[in-house]
Amino acid sequence: MPIATIALRRRAVLVASAAIVVPRPAAPRGRALERRADEAPAAAPVPELAGIYRGQVDPALFFVSEKYDGVRAIWDGSVLRHRSGRTVAAPPSFLATLPREPLDGELWLDRGRFEALSAIVRRTQPSEREWSAVRYMVFDQPLAAGSFEARLERLAAVLRPGTTRVELAPQWRVGSAAELDAALSRVIAGGGEGLMLHLASAAHAGGRSDSLLKLKPSRDAEARVVAHRRGSGKYHDQVGAIEVEAPDGRRFWIGSGLADRERREPPPVGSLVTYRYRELTSSGLPRFATYLRRHHEW
Repeated sequence: MPIATIALRRRAVLVASAAIVVPRPAAPRGRALERRADEAPAAAPVPELAGIYRGQVDPALFFVSEKYDGVRAIWDGSVLRHRSGRTVAAPPSFLATLPREPLDGELWLDRGRFEALSAIVRRTQPSEREWSAVRYMVFDQPLAAGSFEARLERLAAVLRPGTTRVELAPQWRVGSAAELDAALSRVIAGGGEGLMLHLASAAHAGGRSDSLLKLKPSRDAEARVVAHRRGSGKYHDQVGAIEVEAPDGRRFWIGSGLADRERREPPPVGSLVTYRYRELTSSGLPRFATYLRRHHEW
């Protein structure tokens, strides 16, 4: 038999052998599911994205937590990623505190410290000293089965108290819309950004979901910068407003909220910015749009 034919048959046997799946013993019930160090990393979990709470549901059916003004991060058990899928440049000392199973949460410094956090997270060479103050506020477990309430119970067992780097975000229940409004008032009075509502009975669903809602005193959204307009008066040599385009193609100008540094060095054309507004006009444009910050596409 020709040598080439023998080699091809031998390769076919090897391929067929590699395709045989050997079942593993099931993990004991109640035990946290962990991957062995020699196993390939799982696919990145798809994060659940929040809708807006407008009083359309009974809040008593939801768990409530603070909406952290931080940077969303998804942990797959071995890699920490931004919502976009890009890897977070976190130091090994921070990653070593995370368990070997998927988590979803917010990297956070404290109320009102988003800009400082953003600077820390954007660095390609992470600073151990700066990251020592960063906390990972975990609020869900993607890929896990069961309701949100069941996932919270599992997280409480996995994230044991006493760690300063990774924490289970406090969750509570309210009995009515009035109680929800009171909770929002307390958080805002303390310098917080708002509340999140997560349907207690809901299974995890990647992408936009009605099971996860956000409640804030004002609404916010993202738009892409398409032009700059020169200011007048004391801003005659700086930017007076930026023109932005919403995802639906509508364009409008934002001048309020721009600090002096943004007027001197405005967000460049093509970049995303976050703005706040009270409501939409009859034509679908945001009313009283105010610049909040540049939205980094991590």
